[in-house]
Amino acid sequence: MNIKDFSSLTGLSSYTLRYYEKIGLLKNINRSLGGQRLYNHQDKIWIDFVIKLKETGMPLSKIQKDASLREQGKQTVELRQSLLEEHRQLLQAHLTKQQEHLSALDNKIKLYKSGKIC
Repeated sequence: MNIKDFSSLTGLSSYTLRYYEKIGLLKNINRSLGGQRLYNHQDKIWIDFVIKLKETGMPLSKIQKDASLREQGKQTVELRQSLLEEHRQLLQAHLTKQQEHLSALDNKIKLYKSGKIC
């Protein structure tokens, strides 16, 4: 599929897709005879994972590292796993902190609803 269709499918702009290709997050994108980018199902699976990593707060530099290791093949699986486990720990700590903030807000809202505060 062309970049316009892939952009619609992924929710990423054409600019972002070209940028991700430029920085090595998207590699070996096929081209038509006219030079247009042609994305496939594997590209979709990969970019969905990149989006998830980004949405969990992983910096692009670490996503690039994962992409680089992925390109090197199966011998890097342990390194990739370690990278993801490290990020998971950071994400879990962030979620725990956010849950604490949510509880504080809930307590304040309950206090306001009770009418015991001015």
